[in-house]
Amino acid sequence: MSFFDRLRALAKREESQTGVLAPLGLPPLLTQGIADRRNRKRKNARHGATALIIDDSPTVVAALRKILRSAGYVTKDAGSAEQGLAMIAEAKPDIIFLDIVLPGMNGFGALRAIRKDPSVQHIPVVMISGNEHATEQFYANKIGADDFMKKPFSRFEVFAHIELLLDADRMPRRKSAPAGVLPRVYRDLQPAVVQPRPQPAPTLPPTVLTRWPALDARTQLTAMGLPYFDQNQFIAAIRRSDQLAVALFVAGRGVNLGAVTDGKTPLAVAQEVGNAEITLLLS
Repeated sequence: MSFFDRLRALAKREESQTGVLAPLGLPPLLTQGIADRRNRKRKNARHGATALIIDDSPTVVAALRKILRSAGYVTKDAGSAEQGLAMIAEAKPDIIFLDIVLPGMNGFGALRAIRKDPSVQHIPVVMISGNEHATEQFYANKIGADDFMKKPFSRFEVFAHIELLLDADRMPRRKSAPAGVLPRVYRDLQPAVVQPRPQPAPTLPPTVLTRWPALDARTQLTAMGLPYFDQNQFIAAIRRSDQLAVALFVAGRGVNLGAVTDGKTPLAVAQEVGNAEITLLLS
């Protein structure tokens, strides 16, 4: 079944429901929002809002482009993270739809680059993926995604996700955007230099620190662009306090916890960084 066939089937299934959607794996709030939409006028973004789609699948890009343009969005698309980042630097969009699995740099790397750049870190990013594992969504949220949308998606889901990000001026905006960042419509009138707020180091809940089956952990690391056997990537994850990646490396059993790199074991590196959760995990 093609992507479009699945979209049509999903849309028909949604339309056949009366007040309650079929189990699509969506959060209850979002599911309720999609159901309520049938009883009220859809709240669109301001006409002419710009959306950048970063996905290497022409089918997904075509489907999302058609959905967005039907609501008055101006869309641009990129087939790789590198191309997308270049387009963002050239002309800042109002919202970004970012696939996770991309050629070259993956979506997680692109998201990190966006959130580290003060000039674009205010742009809301919706990650999209066909992966059913909750780990991927957790990781995306931890490094700054504003929402997460699974493939295949229907137009109801797309607009429901966008609607959660609209501000009072009907423009997509991060709910946790840094203070002083203005909606796009005002940016040209009153430019502002925004300094990023210091953020506390993310802390994984105890349930996330439990070990996955090795095969699942390796699959997740591959999706994140991290070879499960790469000792240098393992050490780099410890140094940047990437707790989820470290937990996956440990569970994947492809790295040596006792190996010495630059005169230090992984545990010694974690103690030097001062991350208590990672230190506990490696002890």
